[in-house]
Amino acid sequence: MRTQYCGDLNSQHTGQEVVLCGWVQRRRDHGGVIFIDLRDREGLVQVVFDPDRAEVFARAEQVRSEYVLKITGRVRPRPEGTINPDLPTGEIEILGLDLEILNAAETPPIQLDSHAADASEELRLRYRYLDLRRPEMQARLRTRSRVTQAMRRFLDERGFLDIETPILTKSTPEGARDYLVPSRTHPGEFFALPQSPQLFKQLLMMSGLDRYYQIARCFRDEDLRADRQPEFTQLDIEVSFMSEDELMELMEGMIRSLFSEVIGVELPDPFPRLTYAEAMRRFGSDRPDLRVPLELIDVADLMDEVDFQVFAGPAKDPEGRVVALRLPKGGELSRKEIDGYTQFVGIYGAKGLAYIKVNEWAAKGREGLQSPIVKNLPDSALQGIMERTGAVDGDLIFFGADKARVVNESIGALRVKLGQDRGLLEGEWRPLWVVDFPMFEHDPANGRWVALHHPFTAPKDEHLGLLESDPGACLSRAYDMVLNGTELGGGSIRIHRDAVQRQVFKLLNISDEQAEERFGFLLKALRFGCPPHGGLAFGLDRLVMLMTGASSIRDVMAFPKTQTAACLLTDAPSTVDEAQLKELSLRLRTRA
Repeated sequence: MRTQYCGDLNSQHTGQEVVLCGWVQRRRDHGGVIFIDLRDREGLVQVVFDPDRAEVFARAEQVRSEYVLKITGRVRPRPEGTINPDLPTGEIEILGLDLEILNAAETPPIQLDSHAADASEELRLRYRYLDLRRPEMQARLRTRSRVTQAMRRFLDERGFLDIETPILTKSTPEGARDYLVPSRTHPGEFFALPQSPQLFKQLLMMSGLDRYYQIARCFRDEDLRADRQPEFTQLDIEVSFMSEDELMELMEGMIRSLFSEVIGVELPDPFPRLTYAEAMRRFGSDRPDLRVPLELIDVADLMDEVDFQVFAGPAKDPEGRVVALRLPKGGELSRKEIDGYTQFVGIYGAKGLAYIKVNEWAAKGREGLQSPIVKNLPDSALQGIMERTGAVDGDLIFFGADKARVVNESIGALRVKLGQDRGLLEGEWRPLWVVDFPMFEHDPANGRWVALHHPFTAPKDEHLGLLESDPGACLSRAYDMVLNGTELGGGSIRIHRDAVQRQVFKLLNISDEQAEERFGFLLKALRFGCPPHGGLAFGLDRLVMLMTGASSIRDVMAFPKTQTAACLLTDAPSTVDEAQLKELSLRLRTRA
């Protein structure tokens, strides 16, 4: 039906007759000459209709926004003074010779021009097929397509096999809630939609396939936030006979290649590495944003002799932590701004936010510090804080004092917010690996150990003995890739021996009977010659979100769900009729 895309035309096509198809971006009537901006996937071009062709001109007069047209015309240079340098087709226009209205359109409920972002997200999701016509939305989906093409090409060239794994699988209630699918042929029994292909990709390694990948759909019934959806996509990878260092080097190369090819960004080689313990100590997070040049400084030892209970209590608590966070030139902050940051850390459980403004420390010492807490701190503590943080006149020091988890979460989040609010970000892209994660963390509410990653992660070889003697000190062979404070992907070397897997299950309070019921097929496979293997998964949606500068993964997915896991476009989820329930041997129970 067409000879070219609208956005592909330029001055080299001058004099050619072309056939274009697309949507009307806008129509303008200028003193008897009609201008139509015609838009398709590749861009926009201006078409001019003269009244000399009366029949064609009459049809052009009927046209309105978002009409679908087929236009035949001749490419010509724009008149002098009308060239649009901001438009790729801005040097030329099309003299309309014929026009066919392929379809009319009602007035769209959302504007598809520069004001489209003013529409509510609810309206954009309800009319997603209109929202996706916007150039910025199409650009994001095109970037996503280029990302997946580059991923496949990189892995195919290195001997990886693209293998699909089942969508209908067994429920293994660990971690997030499963989405359950009732079985019609097995009344009273259920499939689960996969939270990841974790067990199947391990089984593929046990099958001798050596290098596997899949761009996989995954499903988790969990509370949502900006970078979470009930269904999402990940690049899933598993290899045999590779160490974590070899696998990390390979995956790092893939991400570097991806950024270079798709968005022209050269990432560092190699990526820096931080241990989990160092990341938590310096940044309060296992996914630190290295663009923010602020660090948490431990000062608990300076509070040993302090009577001020806000600091003294956590300083003496084995599970407590006291930190200082220096903000250069933070003395400029108003009391209102400090109160705002106090409310912010409260979101993460902090009971308050102590601070000291450094006005004239060098000249006046204690008297040059401004804060309600200064009177509670001895000179030795103040001297230690100033030396350790490196604070100078004009700075501000924030403090966090509580259980270590609360301090890490609250002051770690404050660190990032201050970096963004105060324009402190250094560099555009700061990737890193975080390694040496603990195998387990203790759940005090239930008095049990839980896996920090998942129960199939292998412990470090030298820490195998700690599984029994000191689980809290046992480190795993896990690794996460982080970019600008977002976890791009994570993985581990897996347990490949049946005895070790059973020992980990036992430590996680999974009995032999429960292990056989949930994971019997895996345990059996481990006994038939399982190779050492490992892998990782990259969150494709989050990766594309970062590469396109989108604020939410919903903006890089064609048809996302809302924050309440609903599809406004199709009104899903929805009720089903009684006959369908009967086929599935189900009966609905009214909630009290």
